[in-house]
Amino acid sequence: MADQIYIQPLTFVPGPQAVEGEAVRLAGGMVYAREFAVMLRRNGQVIERHVATKSTIDDVLAGLPEEVGAEGEAQWANLRMAHTALQLGERTVRLDQPQVMGILNVTPDSFSDGGEFMDNAEAMQAQAAAMHEAGAAIIDVGGESTRPGAKEVWEGEEIQRVEPAVRHCAGMGAAVSIDTRRPAVMEAALAAGAHVINDVSALRYDPRSLEFAASSGAPVVLMHAPGNGEDLHAGPDYTSVVFDVFDFLKGARDRALNAGIARERIVLDPGIGFGKSLSDNLALLNALPLFHALGQPLLLGASRKRMIGALSNEAPAHKRLGGSLAIAQLGMDAGVQLLRVHDVAETVQARNVWRGLRDAALTDFAMLAD
Repeated sequence: MADQIYIQPLTFVPGPQAVEGEAVRLAGGMVYAREFAVMLRRNGQVIERHVATKSTIDDVLAGLPEEVGAEGEAQWANLRMAHTALQLGERTVRLDQPQVMGILNVTPDSFSDGGEFMDNAEAMQAQAAAMHEAGAAIIDVGGESTRPGAKEVWEGEEIQRVEPAVRHCAGMGAAVSIDTRRPAVMEAALAAGAHVINDVSALRYDPRSLEFAASSGAPVVLMHAPGNGEDLHAGPDYTSVVFDVFDFLKGARDRALNAGIARERIVLDPGIGFGKSLSDNLALLNALPLFHALGQPLLLGASRKRMIGALSNEAPAHKRLGGSLAIAQLGMDAGVQLLRVHDVAETVQARNVWRGLRDAALTDFAMLAD
C-alpha cells in the first residue's frame, strides 16, 4: 500500500495575536490552530509523526517521501482554505461561522419523534416554522428512517412523504435539504423547492445518483457509512476508524469531483452513529479537526444519537438535549460549519453565545500597552 499523509490540527488558541501570528485560521472560520500533527501511514500503521507549526511545517513536509509531497501541500492548503457561502435559492448560508440545520423527519419510525410529523400536516408545519424562526439556516427533510433495523421504503412512498414538507418549507422562505439516497426522490424534492441533496450513502446507493446530482447543480452532502447496500450500518471493518473514514470521504469527494460536481458544492459528513461503536464515535468526534484537511465544509450530525444515551444512563432520545449540545459545542470548537440537530432553538442559542465568546477572544486582555 502506498504511503499516506494526514495533517491534524492539535492545539488551539483564542486568536492569532495570542501566539504572535503563529496560529492558522482553520477553514476560514472562527477557530485558530497553532500546532499540527503530520502523520505518515504505511500498511495501516503510522510510521512517522511530527508536530509542526506555521513556521516549521514546510521543513517537515520537505523531509517526507516525495510521493506524499503534493498531497501534504494540498492538505496544508486545505486547512487554511476559506469556504465560499452556499447560495440556496434566495438564502445565503455563510460558512465562516457555525450554522444550524434543523431536522424534519416525516417518517413513521424515526428514533427521535416516532412519526409525529408524517401524518399530521399541522404539526409538521408548526415544527418547520418553529425551526425556521429559531434560526435554522437549513431545514433537512427526510422520508426514510436510517436507524439500524429500519425498514426499506419504496421511493414512491418516500416522495409522497417528503414532497409536501419540502414545498411548505420552501414556501415559507427556508433553505431546504432533502435527506435521501434515491435519485427519484432527489429529483422530486428539488422540483418541489429543495436546494441541497443530503445523501447518507455518499451517492453510492443508486448508480444513477452521482450523475443526477452532478446535472442538478445542487450542493451535496456526502456521508460516511460502511454499508454499501440496504443496510448502511453493515460490515464495519476498521483498521483505524479515523483514518478509514478520512480515506472514505476523500474518495467520495474525488468521485463527486470527477463526476462534475463543483468543489464549492461538496460538504462532507463523518457519519456519527452509522456502523460505528461507541469508541468509534468518540474517536471520530475527538479527531474532527483532521477532516478540514480534505478541503470541504463539514457537517456534524450527532443530535440525540444512541451514543449519548450510552454515556448517560441510557437516557431516551427525547432526554438527550444536554449531550446533544455538548457535542454541538465540540463541533463548533473543531470548526465544523454545519450542525444537524433536532433542538434548533437551544443549539442556535448555544452557537450565539459561543460566537460571542470567540469574537471577544480576538481582543486579548493580556496584551501589553504601548
